[in-house]
Amino acid sequence: MTTMAHPTGANRATVDEDESTTTLPATLATEFRAVGIRDFSIDDTDRAAYSSDASLFRLVPAAIVFPHDEEEVRGVLTIARRLGVPITSRGAGTSIAGNAIGRGIVLDFSLHMNTVLDLDPDAQSAWVEAGCIHAHLQEKAKPHGLRFGPDPSTHTRCTIGGMIGNNACGPRALGYGRTGDNILALKVMLIDGTVVTLDDADASATFPRLHELVAENLGTIRTNFGTFSRQVSGYGLESLLPENGFDLRRAFAGTEGTWGVILAAKIRLVKDPSFTSAVVLGYEDMVAAAHDAPLLKDFPVAACEGLDSRMLNRVIDTKGAEAVPTLPEGAGWLVVELTGEDEAEIEQETQRLIAESQALDSSVLDAAAAAAVWAIRADGAGLVSRTPDGRDAHAGWEDSAVPVDHLGDYLHDLMALLDEHGLWGIPYGHFGDGCLHMRVDFPLEDPTGPQVMRDFMVAATKLVARYGGSVSGEHGDGRARSELLSLMYTPAAIDLFAQVKKLFDPQHLLNPGVIVDPDALNESLRLTQLPLRQELPGQLAMAYEGESAGFASAVHRCTGVGKCRADSAAAGDIMCPSYQATRDERHSTRGRARVLQEMVSGDLLEPKWDSPEVHEALDLCLSCKACGTECPTGTDMSTYKAEVLYQSYKGKLRPMKHYSLGFLPQLARLVTPVAPVLNRVSGLPGLSTVAKRISGIDVRRSIPQFAATTFRRWWTSTAEAGPRSGADAAPSAKAQTSGAKSSGAQTSGAQSDELRLVPRPSAEVILFADSWSNHFAPRILAAAVAVLEHAGVTVRVIDQTVCCGLPLISTGQLDAAKANLAETITALDATGDVPIVGVEPSCLATLKDDSAKLLADDASRRVAARVQTLAEYLLSIGAELPDLSGVDALVQPHCHQSAIFGTAADRELMARTGASTEFIGGCCGLAGNFGVEEGHYETSVAVAEVALLPALRKRGKAGTDDSRLEVVLADGYSCRTQITDLSDAEGVSLAELIAWGWGLEPRR
Repeated sequence: MTTMAHPTGANRATVDEDESTTTLPATLATEFRAVGIRDFSIDDTDRAAYSSDASLFRLVPAAIVFPHDEEEVRGVLTIARRLGVPITSRGAGTSIAGNAIGRGIVLDFSLHMNTVLDLDPDAQSAWVEAGCIHAHLQEKAKPHGLRFGPDPSTHTRCTIGGMIGNNACGPRALGYGRTGDNILALKVMLIDGTVVTLDDADASATFPRLHELVAENLGTIRTNFGTFSRQVSGYGLESLLPENGFDLRRAFAGTEGTWGVILAAKIRLVKDPSFTSAVVLGYEDMVAAAHDAPLLKDFPVAACEGLDSRMLNRVIDTKGAEAVPTLPEGAGWLVVELTGEDEAEIEQETQRLIAESQALDSSVLDAAAAAAVWAIRADGAGLVSRTPDGRDAHAGWEDSAVPVDHLGDYLHDLMALLDEHGLWGIPYGHFGDGCLHMRVDFPLEDPTGPQVMRDFMVAATKLVARYGGSVSGEHGDGRARSELLSLMYTPAAIDLFAQVKKLFDPQHLLNPGVIVDPDALNESLRLTQLPLRQELPGQLAMAYEGESAGFASAVHRCTGVGKCRADSAAAGDIMCPSYQATRDERHSTRGRARVLQEMVSGDLLEPKWDSPEVHEALDLCLSCKACGTECPTGTDMSTYKAEVLYQSYKGKLRPMKHYSLGFLPQLARLVTPVAPVLNRVSGLPGLSTVAKRISGIDVRRSIPQFAATTFRRWWTSTAEAGPRSGADAAPSAKAQTSGAKSSGAQTSGAQSDELRLVPRPSAEVILFADSWSNHFAPRILAAAVAVLEHAGVTVRVIDQTVCCGLPLISTGQLDAAKANLAETITALDATGDVPIVGVEPSCLATLKDDSAKLLADDASRRVAARVQTLAEYLLSIGAELPDLSGVDALVQPHCHQSAIFGTAADRELMARTGASTEFIGGCCGLAGNFGVEEGHYETSVAVAEVALLPALRKRGKAGTDDSRLEVVLADGYSCRTQITDLSDAEGVSLAELIAWGWGLEPRR
């Protein structure tokens, strides 16, 4: 073991481990109330959620404070000084090096102090609070043709304060520099509560002791710091040199909250380039790509990223080949963005770059392909977090940097060093300026794992130092690399760090353990503190394929990159609806994963399935499935929630809502004979309210009306009637487009008296008659029959009355769900190998996804391979489509469809019909059982307010064009219900819209 000396002289703040989990939180709560802190938490659920960031480390805080303003921050610092409690500033918690966690008080600025205070387009600047999200600033600046230059891969959720803390760069640092290069002024609170504003003036008069210290160490500073653009490790003391104007605002960038608390910043905005060209250069491998990176210095390059083919393979495995655009030949690529104001010049430079490179192949991407590649790169940290055989790959050596001229040789030697230590990693990152990202499969689950990690990190530091590089190129040192600084810098430089730190923070209260007097790099590792339990109480109901410890290791999939905190709806995604509504970390996928990690370890929380903290964290999970595919690490919270509910209530009496909603499909079959009577009774206000309360349903929710004739009854009565004609097979325009504002538009599709069906024996399909559509919306299944038969397809419906069992799964009644689903899978599997098509996305997703987790047998896999959405199937057979060019469709995709099937087929199909479409991102908020259950109504509505309801209101205000038909397209039963309950619109399904386009009308 290599020992590195710690600097001396600092009075390090310590919090007794027992006290931090018992008396200190309560003491702090009393103190906070006394000084008027409005928003804080000592709740174990929150403390678990904040125990880690995006790093390997775990430090359970005593309290989390969400300050509203400067005075509250001052009050917290006063308490911290008096009690000797550490302070850690936190934004989005995306710090990969362990920069944003601590044992004392965590200040989360992202909840309240998060606004753009002022934006001056003429001066090209903006004042923002520390918790302002990078993407929010970009949104405000974009209408003025401006942007904040640095853009980390976490730009959708990271905060400006956090970017300043580690001097973040991102891929476009080549064009715009680091965050510190773009600070015009800083508003900082020092540890004694003093607030200073640092601008472009020389700050030596304000900080005379610091000025004297710098003057005494000019030689050390000039020889150790500022040697190349990506030298982020340690303090950026080169900014304090006389020739740099003693620029303290820039020196603060990268101090990781160890000098003071950043309250706000005035930052430089830049003009968006007029022209951009995206070039991809393909190479034999990543080392060859790295050797060619120095070439870029002679071109107008804003960004250059290295991509490894194995990253793209991971995307293909999880999202399908269509998620990756066609790239030139190679196993490693440089993705280069050239920018400028002269289009012809950019085109000329693009061709010159291709000609002068050593690439095997190249291509110039269009805007859509370029956006797809940049999105893949943004998810890099999650995509490389697992090896091809399923082992975890960890942060630690994840952002080393060298001068770009040495990148090829450094990468070659680094890969050899990995082999020497028996480790694996995929290199990628900011190759244009010599910064390399990588996750390494340190065996942290093994007793020797931390030492294996330590040995490699020490050897890698010595290697990067030989090339004149830095252990951190943009993420900061944190707990991952601060201990390594003594191998990178001279003893004089390390001592100077300690002296500067002591001037700003004599009690060592500000983010202790980072940079100065550092924690050991293998101390406080989450997997060491929270070992994977091979056995939890009870036999697991779900199959956790590829997980060494089943559920226990599955919940550790979350690496904390925090994509669940991003404004996903703006990008057309779903994750994580409850966080989008509440902005509460405990209700993010990451927060829930941290709570579950604590539960399976039995440290902060008891290792009990029915732990109150666990159920509190999971209560607002909508089980939307989005995290299973949108999270780069595949953290599948809907599955984990179902498992927790199953284990918690196994053999016990459940809440009434589990029975009333979980068995609703079965109950629907029983009451079908008396459906008309039940519909009338459910409309009686008093009786309806009582029934809802008894059933655990929110009284503000409508009770669905049972169909007088189920689809199965209709199908059985007409199945022997032979091929249906157009006149008796599909819905009419007026009856089946209830979401339309106008029915005046006419399509050029053939009318019913002109239709001739020509069934093709080779075109056959099984229509899955799901319980919801069968009992509550049979018209949609009938419309699907009409559309399929009009396309020349023979439709079959299995004789057995089967159900996917989704309500049983979402309520955790997994034994019943397994039996239910096994019956369904057996019946479907017996129908041969023809495609299975349905109209309810959630039920299709259950057959495609949940069946493999619950049954894990060959039959479920065979059935899953046959399941398609209606859009997918119609496109696959090349079906003729109606002309819907007179239709404007606002589309609310079901979250289960988005997660499991995607929406590409629906988008393509609608485009081929000529309809004008607007696809809404985000979840509708009802999500099956969730929004119906008592206690969830407010959150359900808040989720709908993220995207759906604003889109509906916007559509309503736009006015009606009598020449066009406006529809709200929603295939999900829950989506249509939410639309009806919360607006004056009604949703129609894709099957109905296509049938209407053909002028078909189903026989009732």
